[in-house]
Amino acid sequence: MYCSADPTESEHMNVQRGKLVSGGRLQLPAEIRRELSLSDGDTVLIEVVDGEIHVRPYRDAVARVQAKLRQYVEPGRSLSDELIAERRAAAENE
Repeated sequence: MYCSADPTESEHMNVQRGKLVSGGRLQLPAEIRRELSLSDGDTVLIEVVDGEIHVRPYRDAVARVQAKLRQYVEPGRSLSDELIAERRAAAENE
């Protein structure tokens, strides 16, 4: 268990050792994969922040963006249905 003196970090972080394997692939420990509900083939986002590698499930990033944008869409309105209708109308006019 890792405890940071930095108040911006959570009090206790679960730090485990992974491994860089052939082809530059990062091998994540099974416990981390379970905690993040990651399976073989899942897409993740990887970024470097202050010299550290941050890995998060793509689906979580999408869900976070959707939640932020939801406040701008009135209840019962489907933007995807509107987009499909617009595309179909545009295709008919071509």
